[in-house]
Amino acid sequence: MPAQSKPSSAESIDAVAERIAEINEKAVANGRKAGTAYLTSYENAVLSLADSYEKAAGATRLEWVASIAAAQADFTREVTKAYTSAARELVS
Repeated sequence: MPAQSKPSSAESIDAVAERIAEINEKAVANGRKAGTAYLTSYENAVLSLADSYEKAAGATRLEWVASIAAAQADFTREVTKAYTSAARELVS
């Protein structure tokens, strides 16, 4: 039976370091995916809430209430889009 040579400690360290680098890359990629999914969910929820708020205010049939609610909903939409856009740039 031929004798099997043991890998040197330098080879073992290199193999472990390479494996750790692969695991880190996968973790970062998964974190980015999760962050993007969170931002999309957050944006959709806030935009839906702003739409509901605006519709509810419009149902009061008071023009000044509907106008204020529409302005507030538009502001909320714009801030949310800006926030999620900036956050997406950081995540990617």
